[in-house]
Amino acid sequence: MLDGIYSFLYQLGEIGELAVGFFRYLLRRPFEGRLLVEQLDEVGFQSLTVVNLTALSTGMVLALQMGQFLVKFGAKIYISQVMGLTLMREMGPVLTALMIGARVGAGITADLGSMKVTEQIDAMRALGSSPVKKLVVPRVLATVLVMPFLTLFADAVGIIGGMIIAVTQLGLSASYFYNSLIQNTALGDLMSGLGKSVFFGFMIAVIACSKGLNASGGADGVGQATTSAVVAASISVLVSDFFLTKLFMAL
Repeated sequence: MLDGIYSFLYQLGEIGELAVGFFRYLLRRPFEGRLLVEQLDEVGFQSLTVVNLTALSTGMVLALQMGQFLVKFGAKIYISQVMGLTLMREMGPVLTALMIGARVGAGITADLGSMKVTEQIDAMRALGSSPVKKLVVPRVLATVLVMPFLTLFADAVGIIGGMIIAVTQLGLSASYFYNSLIQNTALGDLMSGLGKSVFFGFMIAVIACSKGLNASGGADGVGQATTSAVVAASISVLVSDFFLTKLFMAL
């Protein structure tokens, strides 16, 4: 048990050290604009499909389940309010982060892990280049930048899915659903979820980069690092969500 605790603390220290390194090299010239654009496409645009499909199915299921419950109490007219708050504050940012952690986190760890076990990282250091500047900063910055936009798309698509169910299954009109949503949700509800997404994106990318840069043991080690990164990122998102919720509720 003590070995597990020591291992956890050691890995936490590595992640913290890499996070500090990210901020140290973030504004240091030269800026890796081309690498950043490539990562924005990889993390953002290519993740839209899986994020939107997840949000659509989640919104439809939420509306179906909650709608059937609210009907029993004659309160189906509140479905848009419940869905808006649920998606904007919690389900949108959390589900988006979990999908990005699985897709992008695994990809980052596999890429950097492969470079590590083939000694490309060591070659960069020998040539005087910083792996943090060249490899970590573009990936972390791209993930942080695109997460709010992906979350915003997820919120919108999820609400559209809920509206479809409300209209076809609960007998509400689309105009009533929309007007009720606008009147009973505030900008703060949306900004709370978008704020969470920034923290989630940073944690996912830093954890993935740390696991990749510390991979060892050939192809098997890269596979283990990838699995570990996805698990660690998912747990970090779920645990930190509670504390971020408390923080935004207090603001």
